[in-house]
Amino acid sequence: MAAFLFILGTAFGSFLNVLIFRLPKGISIVSPRSFCPSCGKNIPWYDNIPILSYILLRGKCRNCGARISIRYPVVEGLTGVLFLTGYLLYGFSLQYIEFLVLVLFLIPISFIDLDTMLIPDVLSIPGLMFGLLFALLRGRIMDGVSGALAGASIIALLYFVGRLIYKKEAMGVGDIQLAALIGAFTGWKSMFFVLFIASFTGAVYGLIAVRGKKEENIVPFAPFLSLGAVVAYIGGKHLLYFFSP
Repeated sequence: MAAFLFILGTAFGSFLNVLIFRLPKGISIVSPRSFCPSCGKNIPWYDNIPILSYILLRGKCRNCGARISIRYPVVEGLTGVLFLTGYLLYGFSLQYIEFLVLVLFLIPISFIDLDTMLIPDVLSIPGLMFGLLFALLRGRIMDGVSGALAGASIIALLYFVGRLIYKKEAMGVGDIQLAALIGAFTGWKSMFFVLFIASFTGAVYGLIAVRGKKEENIVPFAPFLSLGAVVAYIGGKHLLYFFSP
């Protein structure tokens, strides 16, 4: 079962790669078939097996020899690991499905933000709706609503303070929507841990990224919010217990 769920997760990860590549470019996710970005040739099914095809092809297109981004197997492997992790933690339950839906929104949002510094409404808004739906189904609708409001309010405050201090956008409106999405899934109490983890890891990344560079470096915040969301979702209760008086 563990092996099956990991493989299933990598298959979903392969689809997420399609979203990550096509959504910012306005290309349909249904057609055309998978193709090489370099030569435009269709990729046959046997070259489209998650992780395995990348290894067998040694990270190159069979037709033109162009390098295939390491991101493809990374996204597939990450999705597979999270599918397996959720099952080990929650078994086959409504919470397991909720966890999977959360990560299936967070992964493409994070990688699209890394590429474009934008968070698509077509992912963040439906993700928020799903978060509230699961909150309703699990009998925690008020926690979900308050979590969404808390997440959006805190990031909105940082957005306006950043504009006031730096005279430009320090964060994007997409980050506000993403924080609302995350809060709907985690609840308002866990949002403090989400923001702490996101701020700390984002600051560390920013310091490393700008070291030795004179030009301004913009740090995408969605990957760090997503990391905080997964950690808080999995360990939120334990964190709240540990820090409670």
